[in-house]
Amino acid sequence: MARLNVTVGRTALKNPLIAGPAEHLIEPDGVRRALRAGVGAVVVKSTNESERGRDQLQRAQYMLLDDQWREIPWSQAAPSTAFIACRSGLSPLRFEAWLEQTVQLDREARDAEAYAIASLIVADLAHTVSMAKQVEQAGLRILELNIGTPYASQAKGVVSTEFEPGRVEAIVSAVRKTVSIPLWVKITGQSERVPDLAAAAFRAGSEAVVMAGRLLGFIPDVETMQPFLGTTLGVGGYWNLPLTCYWLAMSRQQLGADKPLIATNGARSGLDVARMMLAGAGAVEMASAVMLRGTSVLSYALAELDAYLQRKGVAAADLVGVAADRRKSFAEMPLRADNWRKYVADWQPGVGED
Repeated sequence: MARLNVTVGRTALKNPLIAGPAEHLIEPDGVRRALRAGVGAVVVKSTNESERGRDQLQRAQYMLLDDQWREIPWSQAAPSTAFIACRSGLSPLRFEAWLEQTVQLDREARDAEAYAIASLIVADLAHTVSMAKQVEQAGLRILELNIGTPYASQAKGVVSTEFEPGRVEAIVSAVRKTVSIPLWVKITGQSERVPDLAAAAFRAGSEAVVMAGRLLGFIPDVETMQPFLGTTLGVGGYWNLPLTCYWLAMSRQQLGADKPLIATNGARSGLDVARMMLAGAGAVEMASAVMLRGTSVLSYALAELDAYLQRKGVAAADLVGVAADRRKSFAEMPLRADNWRKYVADWQPGVGED
């Protein structure tokens, strides 16, 4: 459907929904299910040269928590407000096998007018550059370079969480000099400098910036007095959508409307895709909701997005940045004298209780 078409840099997508990388995209059938759901692209589960990264997948744990920080079953029937916490790892395949598998999946994606996108996480830059070159030589059409994982402080030398614009520029520049295919760079959200990190990636030749990687958290269990899952966690859920939209809007303001942004972290539905696009995203990656509830989430999201576009009489590309460009400063907001008083609870314990 033409109204769903978008363009990210040089890449035309049949729709703005991208299946983001996670465990459900490790095996080929998971990627195929996402393609059958109709997405514009699938980013395969990330890899690098690190044996420790593959080992970490075998130590990975996942849990859901409710709004009282109690563990609940991992289930499609979980409430929409469920809080996801995990320790993850990289693809279990060695690079050569991963590359062969990804090439085959991209051939199948081409038949579906979509893409299977290679994803490399930086550990040692020299290895990353070599792998990036092999990705292009193998015929893959897009490379996502992930330098925004939440785990680098917990797995040193295995993955990267880059906080300094200079480092981002050096890493992206090294990869850009090696490949000519579209290069998308995924950056961290654990920073007050997200727009600066994005600017550095664009200066170095990134064609789009994906923002922003999951956050690192820590949740004590009050019953056992131990950390949940024994350590620090990657955390995510619907609650992150306002943070993602904030960074999209701030980055659009700083960088300009011509710099393609891709949203990730917090989208669960077609309307969430619209929200992120209104904040400045040209496309949206969805991962955690799909891992929890299955690839039907993707087809439902596309149907909901299409219905929204029909109702509004617009195309997907028309959404990009509309709300961000209408954002006003606090000083521009109308005067509402003493409005705050309406929002101060006036009850007292025991008063009015039987």
